[in-house]
Amino acid sequence: MKMNRTILALSTFALLSAGFLQHDASAATFFTDQNTTVDKDTMHIMVDQQTQDELAADFFLPEATITTAEGIQLIVNAFDLNLDTIRFVKPPLASDYYKNANNSAWYANALIIAANNGLELPADLEPNKMWTKEEFVFQLMRAMESKNVLPMINVVPAKLADEADLNIAYQGAIQRALALGFTKLDEKGNFNPKGEISRKESAELIQKALEYVKARTLPAQP
Repeated sequence: MKMNRTILALSTFALLSAGFLQHDASAATFFTDQNTTVDKDTMHIMVDQQTQDELAADFFLPEATITTAEGIQLIVNAFDLNLDTIRFVKPPLASDYYKNANNSAWYANALIIAANNGLELPADLEPNKMWTKEEFVFQLMRAMESKNVLPMINVVPAKLADEADLNIAYQGAIQRALALGFTKLDEKGNFNPKGEISRKESAELIQKALEYVKARTLPAQP
């Protein structure tokens, strides 16, 4: 039976009115469809109108994969990307940037925000296509690094058994994600770049990135 997709996004309770998304590692909740606790300030299921009455709020669906649009929405929310400082001659449309976008779809605003915040997304982007692991990690790293001033790190490239499958344009971002411990290789040394990424894995990557940024963000001066 086909189930309508849900949108993976960060809890609005974790967003502050000004500044970066704050994280409390002690705050956790339990989802009934998995055997582990999940940080409720890092992940939250938002359902569209069609699924609102069909899915319980405590279903995380950890092994379900995410679409391109869901991944973009998650990254936009995670790093509080917005259009606050941008002025447009005319109201922008998602299709102005991505020809296959539906301007009436739930993801339209996220695509507009992503396009104006440095995410390198192709003009022929397919919002409902499943996002691969390498695509998600690349865009996550790009958003994190462009949004925040972070220290340079000395990366000793990891040896990927499936390096030949990797998009060369994503190689640097993926090596940095591996060096920072956001993601890891499997027991055979594979990164599985072309594999689809699950909700659980994408949420864990986001959480580690947010913790890394928070630990390196200077407190506001009085």
